[in-house]
Amino acid sequence: MDQDARLNYLNDYLGSENPNAAEQLIRDKADTAEDKIALFRGLCNIRQPESVSEQFLQVQDAFLTQWNNERNVTSLPDLEAVQPQLYLWQGDMTRLAVDAIVNAANSELLGCTQANHHCIDNIIHTRAGVQLRLACDELIKAQGRKEPMGKAKMTKAYNLPSNYVIHTVGPFIDERGVSPLKEHLLASSYYSCLALADAYQLNSMAFCCISTGEFNFPNQRAAEIAIQTVKQYIRNTGTKLQVIFNVFKDEDLQIYQSLLARKE
Repeated sequence: MDQDARLNYLNDYLGSENPNAAEQLIRDKADTAEDKIALFRGLCNIRQPESVSEQFLQVQDAFLTQWNNERNVTSLPDLEAVQPQLYLWQGDMTRLAVDAIVNAANSELLGCTQANHHCIDNIIHTRAGVQLRLACDELIKAQGRKEPMGKAKMTKAYNLPSNYVIHTVGPFIDERGVSPLKEHLLASSYYSCLALADAYQLNSMAFCCISTGEFNFPNQRAAEIAIQTVKQYIRNTGTKLQVIFNVFKDEDLQIYQSLLARKE
């Protein structure tokens, strides 16, 4: 089965589960590869955490493996440290082949359910496969409540080039703005992810810019908290973790470059 046949199978399977949604997502005929992938993404994004057939998983995993491998994958040896144990890399986090990538999750921990949204939560779940949402659903059901801010949970990364995904819920900034409590919660998200990585004896991990996207945390202050917390954790614990600050926007790249150029 080639990629086109796999994609047709996956879309037919997902569409049969939710025919009304499938009809809404198809604006024109899904003839091109881009159309079909957009349909696949959208149907996966809105899909509830329900069991799927083994055949679906086999076809999905084969499709995602090839789809993910069609891109240039970046690993730690490809990068140069900007400070001891600290790296800066701009790009799509799902291209990183490291021990763990950090996902800026929502409190349901189930991934973004908006079809084809471009937040990091959506992209990670799309390229990992439906198993990631199922694993997160198990975590939420086991703890019996939504995920609190400032904590961290770990799952396998499934079809991503990384080995694990660490999920953390950062603080949301509303019209009241940033408060000391919200700053503390953001620092706690970074600290919890680092501690969890160490607990599992990981060697490398990559942070996205937690809370700066849909959660509205100011980019400059968020970066300051991120770098301060990571450096303090390294000093206090003596961890050997290699930490990548992964940015996507040029604005964040410039902020992190400026902050990491300081050697204090």
